[in-house]
Amino acid sequence: MGGGISRNAWPARIARDGTAVIHTSDSIWAFELGHRAAEIAGRLGVPAVKFLPGPLPEPAELPPASRPLEPTPDQAAAAASIAAPIDDRELRESVQKALSLALARDAHDHPV
Repeated sequence: MGGGISRNAWPARIARDGTAVIHTSDSIWAFELGHRAAEIAGRLGVPAVKFLPGPLPEPAELPPASRPLEPTPDQAAAAASIAAPIDDRELRESVQKALSLALARDAHDHPV
């Protein structure tokens, strides 16, 4: 799991039926992670995972400042290809930039 998830979710307990109960920082994280519950349960080796908004431990220390994400040439090319049909130049460039950063962030949070 990525750093964003680890900062916003924390294992709370294992239920009697083996379900891992995970507290999240808010209901949005619970909802989003709920869509990946089967995948996460498989990675954890439990029959099921349940996400609930709940208390998270305080971070022991702040995470080190990370350098800004830079899209790879392949990610930039993919973003350009997706944004290409947009006629308005400024909008196309904005969408292309957002997509390339999203692709870089996704690759960072979900390394192969």
